[in-house]
Amino acid sequence: MTDIYTELFSLSGKTALVTGGAKGIGAMITRVLIRAGCRVFVTGRSGKAAQALQAELGEAAPLTFLQHDLSRQEDIQALADELASASPQLHILVNNAGTFNAAALGETAADNWDALMGLNLRAPFMLTQALLPLLEAAGSASDPARIINLGSIGGLMPQSNGGAYAYGCSKAAIHQLTRMLASDLRDRHINVNAIAPGYFPSDMTSGFFEAVPNLREQMLAQIPAGRFGSEEDVGGMVVFLASRAGAYLTGSITALDGGLLAAP
Repeated sequence: MTDIYTELFSLSGKTALVTGGAKGIGAMITRVLIRAGCRVFVTGRSGKAAQALQAELGEAAPLTFLQHDLSRQEDIQALADELASASPQLHILVNNAGTFNAAALGETAADNWDALMGLNLRAPFMLTQALLPLLEAAGSASDPARIINLGSIGGLMPQSNGGAYAYGCSKAAIHQLTRMLASDLRDRHINVNAIAPGYFPSDMTSGFFEAVPNLREQMLAQIPAGRFGSEEDVGGMVVFLASRAGAYLTGSITALDGGLLAAP
C-alpha cells in the first residue's frame, strides 16, 4: 500500500527545469527537487556556479546544466531546442532567473529598467511559450504539468524598497502573468502558480540589503517568524505546487514571507 506522503507529494521520475537554478533560491529549489526524485535541468549564465552545485550534490545527482543567457531571445529558443532533444516531456518549469537593481527616482536609467524587465518579465513569458509543447506532452487531466513563477513580496508591497521601481513592477507583472496564463492553460493540462518570497539568503536579497542601510536588521525585526526563509521553506512550497497535493491549485500567488506582509 502506498503511504499518504508518497501518494500526495511524490515527484519521483518527473523532469524539471529551474532557470537560474545554480545559485540562491534557484539552487535551493534544485536541491529539493533532486531530493524529491526529479531529473533536474538547470539553466543560467554561470557555468562556475553550476559546477560548484554539481560538486556539492555529487556526480551521480541527476542534474544537467544548460548554459544560456535568457535575456537573449536566441538563447531562449536554443534552450528549448536543447531541452527537447534531451527529454520528450517537461513536468515542471520553475521560472526563477531574475536580476535586481535599485536607484532613486531621478536616477533610474532607461537601459537598466529595460534590461531588468527583459530578464524578469519578458524571458519567463517567452520561455513558457517556447516550452509549451514539452509541458503539454507531460500534462494530463489528473496530473497537469506545472509552471511555477518566482515573484516577490516586492511585487505586493506598496513601498519602493529603496528605489527598486523596475524590480517591484516586474514582479507585480509576473503575478499578473501567472493569473493570465493559468486561465488560458488549465484546459491544456498545465497549472500555473507563483511564489512571492520574502527574505531568503540570495545574491538578490543581498542587493536589497546593500541598497538600503540597516534594511537587514529592520526586516528581521518585522518578520513574525523571527527568521529569514530557508531551503526547506521554498523547496517545500515547490514540491506542494508540483505534486498531486497541488493538482487542483492554479492561478495562485503565495506570499512566502514568514508573515511579513500580514504583520501590523
